Amino acid sequence: MIFLKNNKNIDVLNTIYKTCEMGVIGINDVIDKAQKEDFRDFLNIQRTQYNEILKKVKDLFTSFGGEEKELGAMVKLNSKLLSDMKLVTNNSDQMIAKMMMEGTNKGVIKLNKTKNENKGIDDELLKVLDELLKLMENNLNKLKIYL
Repeated sequence: MIFLKNNKNIDVLNTIYKTCEMGVIGINDVIDKAQKEDFRDFLNIQRTQYNEILKKVKDLFTSFGGEEKELGAMVKLNSKLLSDMKLVTNNSDQMIAKMMMEGTNKGVIKLNKTKNENKGIDDELLKVLDELLKLMENNLNKLKIYL
């Protein structure tokens, strides 16, 4: 499959890429603090799913002739500092689940906005975007049991 370089497609790919990257970073920031083994297992599964989508996105970047733009060092550091601050007084699985739900909700909102603002993107790209949205919405439902 050969795609013409399309800035709209590249921009959407970068949004998906950054959303997945933020998910992985968020999980990495809290997974060692999770108390229940089944919760850590769930977070590991989430991280694996995000990494699988990241691989698909990287392949699409190659097809589109674009390049991913990773999150900046300050964003990564702020994520770590924010999670550490929130968990100082309450590092329960409930607090971690709440934080994960808040981050996931932000991602779902960003992806839906991106989808609505970028009609006519490539079909394969739209499939990946929808796959990520479905994954995140399922994760929100599964996180509820840890509240």
